[in-house]
Amino acid sequence: ISSRGKIAALLELGSGFNPEFTGRENVVINGMIMGMKKERIMEKMQNIIEFAELEEYIDQPVKVYSSGMIVRLAFAIIAYIEADILIIDEALAVGDVFFTQKCMRFIRRFKQNGTILLVSHDENAILSICDRAVLLENGRLIAEGSPKKIIEKYNERLRNKSQEISEDKIKDESLKEQEID
Repeated sequence: ISSRGKIAALLELGSGFNPEFTGRENVVINGMIMGMKKERIMEKMQNIIEFAELEEYIDQPVKVYSSGMIVRLAFAIIAYIEADILIIDEALAVGDVFFTQKCMRFIRRFKQNGTILLVSHDENAILSICDRAVLLENGRLIAEGSPKKIIEKYNERLRNKSQEISEDKIKDESLKEQEID
């Protein structure tokens, strides 16, 4: 894979955050890790805090934040990091419905000029956000195409695996019964 542009990622809840530092300090550190100058981060600080809706908690250590507060802060940082490509991995599942809607509005606006790479099992998010989808299994490409087509393929594979597991369980139980007899 090759890319052109600045990449921002929301991969794992709180990854890159130091729990001993305040939310504000973590904004600065994460912004700098993502290539922003401290002065530019400080210019955007109030927007980040407002987007995260953490005004009264921003100067408390992140270790006292709930998982929802952490995802709010992490998403707010990537929302203002001035990236060309956003990688988002299931992290939005943690936020409350109103914040998730806010993030979805941001993602739709971002998509107009940027690229989103969404890693998810959430069919609605995939259908809502994605123009193309890929199905991976154990790091191998299984299929690519329209989100609807790939979701159908994914669900078909799940049904087949579920059926195989059921058949294996029936065989195991049958073998156990034969051993008892």
